[in-house]
Amino acid sequence: MRFKRHMELEHGLKQIDIAPLIDMVFQLLIFFMLTSSFVMQPGIRVNLPKAVTSEAVKLENIEIVVSSENVIYLGAKVITMAELKSLFKQAAKRKQPILIKSDKRASLGRVVEVWDMAREIGITQINIATNQD
Repeated sequence: MRFKRHMELEHGLKQIDIAPLIDMVFQLLIFFMLTSSFVMQPGIRVNLPKAVTSEAVKLENIEIVVSSENVIYLGAKVITMAELKSLFKQAAKRKQPILIKSDKRASLGRVVEVWDMAREIGITQINIATNQD
């Protein structure tokens, strides 16, 4: 009894069609491109106020964020006023500038409180983030 091994490859099919392979690669590419755009970046949503006369700051700043609920953040972490004071003391020793990003619905009193604490400790360069649009 003789079995027919590789009979189909020997007589008919000499090459592999790569069109379905290319179709699958493009489908995978589209899938990963679409799913990567839906990944949410962690962070605090802040609507900055608009200013025509603002300038771009290029130094390494310590970014303090005041949200619309008047909560103070350092990065993505909620920070208390005592922790903020110790952070400002370290920044004053290194002469590092401060950038305050405040939501336009945040209380002006909270922003002034952060600003005043930084000036009291001895930080000379304090910036407030705005949009030029």
